[in-house]
Amino acid sequence: MKAPSDRRAGRGESLFSGPDRAVITAAALSMLLVQMDWFALNLTLPVIARDYGEPTTDLQWLVSGYMLTLGAFMITGGRVADVHGRRRTLVCGLVGFGAVSVFCGLAPSTAWLVAGRVVQGVTAAFIFPVAVAVVTGYFRDDRQGRAVGTVLAFSAVGTALGPFVGGTLAEHVSWRAVFFLNVPICAAAVLMLRHVPETRDTHASGRLDLPGAATLAGGLTLIMLGVDQGAAWGWTSPATWGCLVAGAALLTLFVRIERHSVEPLLDLGLLRNGPFVTITLAGSLSNVVYCLVAVFSALYLQQARGLSPFTAGLVFLALSVGAGTASYFSGHLARRWRPEVLMAGAMLLSGTSVLVLTWSTPLALYVVVFAVVGTGLGLGWALTNVATQSYVPPTRLAAASGFVLTSLVLLGALAVAVASTVLEALSGSAPGAASDGAAIETVLRAAAVLALLGGGLLLRLVRVPADRRRGTSR
Repeated sequence: MKAPSDRRAGRGESLFSGPDRAVITAAALSMLLVQMDWFALNLTLPVIARDYGEPTTDLQWLVSGYMLTLGAFMITGGRVADVHGRRRTLVCGLVGFGAVSVFCGLAPSTAWLVAGRVVQGVTAAFIFPVAVAVVTGYFRDDRQGRAVGTVLAFSAVGTALGPFVGGTLAEHVSWRAVFFLNVPICAAAVLMLRHVPETRDTHASGRLDLPGAATLAGGLTLIMLGVDQGAAWGWTSPATWGCLVAGAALLTLFVRIERHSVEPLLDLGLLRNGPFVTITLAGSLSNVVYCLVAVFSALYLQQARGLSPFTAGLVFLALSVGAGTASYFSGHLARRWRPEVLMAGAMLLSGTSVLVLTWSTPLALYVVVFAVVGTGLGLGWALTNVATQSYVPPTRLAAASGFVLTSLVLLGALAVAVASTVLEALSGSAPGAASDGAAIETVLRAAAVLALLGGGLLLRLVRVPADRRRGTSR
């Protein structure tokens, strides 16, 4: 018997009807929105710093604060969607994201802007994991794979366009336009969602691990605050130690909550699975390096090399196109080779190319190496979820995916905060750190070592036979 898509093709009909395309478009716009917003903002940090008269390194919270709340509430967002309806949750997330974007665009100071970005990360947590779930809930036939692939392709487009859009708007319009651009995209996606019937998981529990999400976000925030302000407050000051100790206490409480929760935010039992932990750690290191390269290369190109935001955006197209292309084709490659083998090669490639990047003086050479860096890093973190799925039993796939995504985002946020403090220490001056090319290159070389370390961690898994993977996971 022919599949439904084969019968439609035989009759000369389109694979997707008008309402079908509206569903795909709504989800694709949602994914593009979150990706483009994150990558567009990186190129605007020096411009925002000049407008507010503050050191660029002090604005790392615009990146890490957003990632922190996104990572802490992403699983909660997915659970809310399963319980209360995926369409409703996505609409609420889009409306909230648009409203907070207006707030950020009108922010009168960095304090208000950082606060807005932190809240925007929460709203993004109700978009990012839900957009694909809306598509998979709507398409229950053989068209599902094509529909999901289209949505993920738009995510890659957002990754590629973000730096260029951010640099162009910052130079020719205003950095505030980066936030205002989100509003019509949110509105278009919400209008398209009127074609989407409501779906939910009728077997899902209504319990939400809000205490776990709150203690995780609070603990990481206090630790990041202590690291970020340690130099200004004094590393031995009560304020610094108070933040670090209180943060550690909240993370300890988080572990206790997760061990006794009926519906834990993170399945800590996965930590007993050695191969799973190794791949997750390696993938998280790859994402850490990606975040550091994205943030600090933006500072380097504009403030150390003197490029305009627009020109820096053009250079960044090499990184983002390389990463987006690698992400898009990662699934195809994983069907031909073991994903952990590909990850190991990608991380060794990215580590080596980041080292070469720090010694690439001619701009043309920098662009070529930048594209190689993006390819290696994009392939490394995109394959993390695929590789970890091979080492967990089918009953724990969803828990494993949530654990991996949370680890990727949260460790990336923590790394940006720590690296900003290290950069200021290396430079010896907070105001001059963002323009200190030598200090930035040192931070990026340390990031390259992390990528090489992640590749080395994966090499010991390459020799594990296929029959010892999922079947032996506990």
